[in-house]
Amino acid sequence: MIHLTISRIAILLLALVMIVFGIQHFLKPDNMLVYVPLYLPQGIVWVYLVGIAFILAALAFITNRYVSIAGYMLAVLLILFVLLIHIPNHLNSGDPVMRQIALVNALKDTALAGFAMYIASTAKHQRLTASN
Repeated sequence: MIHLTISRIAILLLALVMIVFGIQHFLKPDNMLVYVPLYLPQGIVWVYLVGIAFILAALAFITNRYVSIAGYMLAVLLILFVLLIHIPNHLNSGDPVMRQIALVNALKDTALAGFAMYIASTAKHQRLTASN
């Protein structure tokens, strides 16, 4: 019983973090735009889509619906950030401070992805429909 409560608190903490990250994408989209790779067209659209994805994953965790798919999709998104944004920024930045920030972001997103995968893999009792 205590384990269930602690794991539920942990999931809710991740959901809270993802909601804050998602809201930041809407409140300060220009700050996030610098992270969108230049080869992606309509960069600001990607910022908003990521904000929506973060909020939807958080809502899935909070409501305990579609937890597995939300967790795996969030993990994929975060790993893509590591591979396509953070590692290239770390390797290519001429500024040591920016390299350090990119490394910290890569580690943070890797940890969040791991937690999201764990949540997804243990979502045995999730509700799959609104009627459950």
